[in-house]
Amino acid sequence: MKTAIRAIILLLIVLWLGGVMFFPIVAASAFTSIADTHAAGTIVAKCLRTLHYEGLFAGAAIILLLLAAQTVKALPRPVGAPVAVTLIMLALTAFSQFSIIPRMENDRIAVGGAIDAAPPNDPHRAEFNRLHGVSEKVEEGVLVAGIVLVVLLAMGPKTTMTAERT
Repeated sequence: MKTAIRAIILLLIVLWLGGVMFFPIVAASAFTSIADTHAAGTIVAKCLRTLHYEGLFAGAAIILLLLAAQTVKALPRPVGAPVAVTLIMLALTAFSQFSIIPRMENDRIAVGGAIDAAPPNDPHRAEFNRLHGVSEKVEEGVLVAGIVLVVLLAMGPKTTMTAERT
């Protein structure tokens, strides 16, 4: 049981972080392979939404499994820090999915559907580009937090150092 809990936690982290690391490759491939940037953007947006739902599911499951691991003492350390980091990852993912992406979509619709067709000085295009930058930073935050989560879970049991007097 303990091994199964630890294994599933690790697999969920691999799934989430793997997707986050692979996503920029998908995005770059779409924009270099498809001449129509609007079509490429549509593909990338759909992939990002899927990645976000994957992350939201994985994050919720990770938290439940961490709490179960604490109950059955499947991990060598308390799970407070890993749960907190997972909550940060979930918050960033939810912020991107439910705040940033809808606003970017509204800006895209406001310029007629194709953001690249809007003049460079169009306020909706400028806001879209700003939000795109925020989105990239948010995804980087999820990745960094995920790496921190891996490190926290890889740590062994706490040891106490006792000083010997000679």
